[in-house]
Amino acid sequence: MQSIQVAVLAFNGVSLFHLSVPGVVLGSAQSAPSDPQYKVSYCAEIPGMVTCDQGIDLAVAHGLELMEESDVIVIPAWGDQLIAASSQLITALQLAHVQGKLIVGLCLGSFVLGDAGLLDGKEATTHWAAREKFARRFPNARFRPEVLYVSDGNIMTSAGTVAAIDCCLHLIRQRLGADVANRTAKMLVTPPHRQGGQAQYVEQPVPQLSSEARLSDVMVWARANLSNDLSLDVLADMARMSRRTFTRRFREATGSTVTKWLNAQRVARAQELLETTDLPVECIAGEAGFGTPLSFRQQFSSQLGTSPSEYRRTFSAR
Repeated sequence: MQSIQVAVLAFNGVSLFHLSVPGVVLGSAQSAPSDPQYKVSYCAEIPGMVTCDQGIDLAVAHGLELMEESDVIVIPAWGDQLIAASSQLITALQLAHVQGKLIVGLCLGSFVLGDAGLLDGKEATTHWAAREKFARRFPNARFRPEVLYVSDGNIMTSAGTVAAIDCCLHLIRQRLGADVANRTAKMLVTPPHRQGGQAQYVEQPVPQLSSEARLSDVMVWARANLSNDLSLDVLADMARMSRRTFTRRFREATGSTVTKWLNAQRVARAQELLETTDLPVECIAGEAGFGTPLSFRQQFSSQLGTSPSEYRRTFSAR
């Protein structure tokens, strides 16, 4: 059985979390005995000791030559996106790209891929807090600031921090299939996919809840009552705000309109029901709060790029 070799770059100040995610997620992939398994190793520009962001010293045995021997290369969140990658690292990544290796930039690691010119003409994302710097620095990239991760050819990038897990699960899904990705996610006690599934990327961002307690409470209540009448008037009344004030504060908190956010939450609920129940699509439309099965199918297809029936065939655990 041939292993899938993965090289993860380590450097001073590297995120210990991001350094660990590929090994934890890919190393947990449970496939058939005859299927390939991931083997995760670590490299540095200069082999030896590196200090992670948590102050822990790590011994790294391999140099960048490990990238030449690997099938997948992972660049964790770059410590300071204002500091460009070295010419040595850029050369190694460009060679790997020419060889068709899969290159993954986690969070701010996408800046390193951009420095190497690997994002020109490619869809890419990064942490939302760095979106303006990223867009200015790499104008030739097809920037997708609203997604959690995106795959374009042999380039894969993810958004902030925990999206690294989503990205690595998708890597498993691409190489070993949805069933293996689902089982891996179950072992990790995490969703196998968040807002996007087989559509390859998540179309809606994770909402940034307002510090305003009333607005946060209304959003929590709305998620638990998606099948109810959730008109703007109802939500504004619950928040004890005028329509205008509620609409403004909601956009400030989520970067989205109320309608768009509700549709995203309803699609997420429908995904859960499609994966875990045998309910007919018509019933799921009602449970998720869509007025008609037609509007459900239209929203589902618009957000995820697939039909509810096809999604169930691909991702149902039943």
